[in-house]
Amino acid sequence: MFGQTKAFSGFSVDNLQEAKKFYGEILGLEVAQQQEMPVLHLKIHGGYDVIVYEKPNHEPATFTVLNFPVANAEEAVKSLKSKGVSFESYDLPGLKTDDDDIMRGHGPTIAWFTDPAGNILSVIETEN
Repeated sequence: MFGQTKAFSGFSVDNLQEAKKFYGEILGLEVAQQQEMPVLHLKIHGGYDVIVYEKPNHEPATFTVLNFPVANAEEAVKSLKSKGVSFESYDLPGLKTDDDDIMRGHGPTIAWFTDPAGNILSVIETEN
């Protein structure tokens, strides 16, 4: 039924203008804003969009809403930290980050950070 549909994902934020600045200026994504509705379109490489919408009673997601594949997680973390992005630190069974806020050796090398609305994002090291 949906095999040929171009599906897209979306999530809420509490301030659309802060989100636009963060995703566009800090993360370097192309961001388009609809005129008729308070919605941002994050242009993801490969032709897919993620929509971000403002919600007055927004509560941050407790899971990763967007993963950014990178060739080198350590370099990506350093670059984002230099732009003022704070990374999450975890010390849980099966989920432990090191002093650089990166989880290594238990699955993919990955580091988590949040957008201004508190939604969890990640950089995840891939071979591509």
